[in-house]
Amino acid sequence: MILPQKKPSISIENVVASATLAQRIDLTAIVRIFPGVEYRPVQFPGLVYRLKKPKPATLIFGSGKMVCTGAKSESEAREAVMKVVDDLRSEGIITTGSLEIQVQNIVASGILGGSIDLEKSTQNLEKTIYEPEQFPGLIYRMDDPKVVLLLFASGKLVCTGAKKEADVPRAIERLQELLETKGLIHYT
Repeated sequence: MILPQKKPSISIENVVASATLAQRIDLTAIVRIFPGVEYRPVQFPGLVYRLKKPKPATLIFGSGKMVCTGAKSESEAREAVMKVVDDLRSEGIITTGSLEIQVQNIVASGILGGSIDLEKSTQNLEKTIYEPEQFPGLIYRMDDPKVVLLLFASGKLVCTGAKKEADVPRAIERLQELLETKGLIHYT
């Protein structure tokens, strides 16, 4: 017997976005002007630029490429990149107006509110990997939206690979519907 569906709880943990400026960036100039940045070129070719608000960190490379990580939403990632670009522009380090920002990955966690039969799930869902001796979760590759879900018997999950925030709840709701239809989730 399937009890009524429970609404999953979902939390976005990290949004990674890349940005490309149409010019090279002098990283040593950034170090001179912004003393709080981290730059150890022998260990890593990029510079770490941390903002207090919003909180994400942005990696800046001499090629003009940037990677923003640690945002909790697409808008926060874009806001962080724009703040870094504005800071660099105001100090004359960059001059270009051309900037392309693209979300690369969204990672979210969720709780379905019921227990999942992972053994049966691996038999009833396509594109799964489940090797409990190596990892306690089932890996499920969903095609629409294109994400990877890590499912745990407790009903907890991790969703990764989304390119848009809207894909996260869509994927998790679709997963829950699949699990319910096939009798693979049991609500307590």
